[in-house]
Amino acid sequence: MVIDSHCHAWAHWPYRPAVPDPESRGRVEQLLYEMDVNGVDQALIVCAQIAGNPENNEYVAEAVAQHPGRLYQVVDLDSSWSDTYHKPGAADRLRHMAERWPMQGFTHYLAREDDGAWLTSSEGLRLFQTAAELGLAASLSSYPHQHKVIRGVAERFPSVPILIHHLGHVRVGEGADPGDLQEVLASARLPNIYIKVSGFYYATEARWDYPYPEVQTLVRAEYEHFGPHRLCWGSDYPVARAFITYRQALDLFRTHCSFVPEADQHWVLGDTLHRLLTASSQL
Repeated sequence: MVIDSHCHAWAHWPYRPAVPDPESRGRVEQLLYEMDVNGVDQALIVCAQIAGNPENNEYVAEAVAQHPGRLYQVVDLDSSWSDTYHKPGAADRLRHMAERWPMQGFTHYLAREDDGAWLTSSEGLRLFQTAAELGLAASLSSYPHQHKVIRGVAERFPSVPILIHHLGHVRVGEGADPGDLQEVLASARLPNIYIKVSGFYYATEARWDYPYPEVQTLVRAEYEHFGPHRLCWGSDYPVARAFITYRQALDLFRTHCSFVPEADQHWVLGDTLHRLLTASSQL
């Protein structure tokens, strides 16, 4: 089984420059087509209520209801672009969403300049306590300097799986801070922290240098520390279309990360996330 741990779907294309097909480019039907032709069985859709998509949680929930067992949802909760970013009431908002939609977890995009301290504030701790009570995962867009706080949350709430987006947003190549990678690798000691093997192009200035040989060294380091049971492949579709195709997103790991044995590849490509999904109380 192959499961996409990180993709999106929007009713309206949210990014610039403008595209000639804004009403169809990001729709869930496009995602399902790519999954079908590339042999991807299931997908976890990460909601993002950005640029003309204030009802993205609702849009994805409707798609999940139409494709049960194929699509799963993590709702956008108070991400950095939201008016409710780090405002009181996050736990109550999460509980309300869980009552409304059959979701697997929530996603929260931290601002790059944020030190992450809110996560361990009284409001942040209430949020993660609620996630633990509801059996939900947290899918975090974060940066290396925020991992110390994330580790504190993970240690306090060991039943909450925390999935870190896009290799932890570690950079490689000229100008990269080697301390960033070490900060993310330090999180491997917490068994409920997972890394999404996705978004290779975010790690390098050479965003069209497929298959990103420098980034493969980053994947190797994270594989050696986290192991296959805490890595999850993700396509980042349809955002990835700016740099690579859906098939290339899949082959980046399946073909080009040859240092991962085939048995371990099965875990990264789907078995790890399948285990998390089937353990969720929301299924």
